[in-house]
Amino acid sequence: MINHIDVSSMLRKSVCELYSNLVTRPTGAAVRCEIEQELDRIGDRALTVIDFSHVGLLDFSCADEIVAKLLLQYVSLDAPRREVYFVFRGISESHMDAIEAVLERHKLALVTQHADGASRLIGIVDVDERRAWEIISQLGAGVSADVADATGLSHDEAERMLDILWRRRLVIRHDSAYVAVGSATAPVEPVRLDA
Repeated sequence: MINHIDVSSMLRKSVCELYSNLVTRPTGAAVRCEIEQELDRIGDRALTVIDFSHVGLLDFSCADEIVAKLLLQYVSLDAPRREVYFVFRGISESHMDAIEAVLERHKLALVTQHADGASRLIGIVDVDERRAWEIISQLGAGVSADVADATGLSHDEAERMLDILWRRRLVIRHDSAYVAVGSATAPVEPVRLDA
């Protein structure tokens, strides 16, 4: 199911009703705890929009606490804890420096969605991973053969690349097909992924 979590609401709920800036590590940790509680209520497999639209300032320590530590719980090349995917919305240029720095530090990547609906992959991804994500994103959904045909990778290499993207929670795997997180053709209404 698609869930929406407004970061400023989590901030008001956990720290202060009149506050819209995310500064200091304890503030970021408190907000992340609120987000984690929301995620615990939604089940084991879901797509969640993390919305920064109403957040003023975001410092590096809060970006680390909220963005990096949240992603680290659900992203794994081994066995991720749960199948939760994230789309980050409302990230302003002033937020971007802090977010990009923590993504680089932890070797993470995420999908951000702009006001016009266009999605962008940011963070640490290699050229083949980025190309595979872009192909699946353009197609709306695809299989490893689509990626192999478009990139010249072997079928096995394309499948391995999509598996890495899935483990990094940048594509959603459904049977043998993949959907790019944040894809323009991804459903915008709540839908069960585990149906």
